Parts: sequence; structure tokens; C-alpha cells
Amino acid sequence: MSIRVFIVDDHHMVIEGIRFLLQGETSVECLGHATSAASCLAFLSVSQPDIILMDINLPDTSGIELCRVVKLRYPSLQVIGLSTFNQQSFVERMIQNGASGYILKNATREELVTAIHRVNKGKKYYSAEIAQSLKSGQPGIPLLTRREKEVLELIAEGYTNAEIADKIYVSVTTVDTHRKNLLAKFDTRNTASLIRMAMNCGLL
Repeated sequence: MSIRVFIVDDHHMVIEGIRFLLQGETSVECLGHATSAASCLAFLSVSQPDIILMDINLPDTSGIELCRVVKLRYPSLQVIGLSTFNQQSFVERMIQNGASGYILKNATREELVTAIHRVNKGKKYYSAEIAQSLKSGQPGIPLLTRREKEVLELIAEGYTNAEIADKIYVSVTTVDTHRKNLLAKFDTRNTASLIRMAMNCGLL
């Protein structure tokens, strides 16, 4: 019998990427997807998968909080955190809220399938980087996109959002989104802390 998987992520490219990776895997069946916590809970009210691949960064609430709610309502349902965030704090909070696994969005098809099968058997699965972070007790280094790295460097040089937008030929709104994503990935609230943490991680 196939393992029924449901994807929760607000990026359609990620959803399609996961579906593509799982194509031809007869032991796994994709039941569908949700792009928000609300739509995920609506789906679960009528149908339950075996495993949810759950992004941490959702538009209406965090995957960390959604994981807690899902495990309270459906204790037998297994959750695997799926994210670009590999910081120890994010991982630990997902585990505390009931997640059985945590993999990064750069996972290979083989790793994704292995994680699904292991968690379905009641075991835990963490990507190698995650496992090492938990073992060492050291916070992981956030995985940044090429554009996020570019914006981070310009922020560190003291440029404003408007100046950055002009330099890299995007809108100010786009730069603001990148800045917010950077703050979230480094789990910090202001630019000074962001720059300090990025330097500590060797990213600047």
C-alpha cells in the first residue's frame, strides 16, 4: 500500500519540484497540496494522509505552529519539516511540536524518499546538515539564494532598500521581501543583528 503524502508549501515551484521527484515512486502517493495553514487544515478535516511535508514559512502562520495544531488534532499523522532553514532553533521547535523529521529543500530524490519511508515506519529522519547541527549544538548556517546573498552584501555596505533596488534592477517591494526573508532565516529582528550573525557565519 502506498504511503500517502500531502505537501504544504506556498511556492508552486517547490510543490511541482517535489511531485516531479516522487514521480514513478510506486510506494508513495501524492494526495495533493496546500499553500497555507488554513487550506491544509481544511483538507485534513475531510482526508488524512500518512505524512505531511511541511514548509516552515507559510503566509498565514508558521509551519512550526501548524505542526503543533496538526499533531494535537491528528496524533497519528507524521510531519516532516521541509525548509531552507537549517538553524538549530527552527529544527528544535519543529521537533518539540511533534515533527518526526526535517529535511532541506536541496534534498535529493533519494533522500526525500528515504525520509518518507523512515518516518512512515515510526522512525526519525534528519538531513545530514541538520543531524550535525543537533549533535554539535551549534546553529546551522542559513541556506541563501544567490539574490539573497547579493542583497545581504549590499545591506552590509549600508545601502537602503531603494538604493539596492536600483542597483539590482528590481522593485523596492522585492528588496523588502528579501530583507524580511533574511531576518527570518537568521531568526533576528533588526539589520544590525542580521549583519553580525551573517559575519559570524562567514557569509560576509
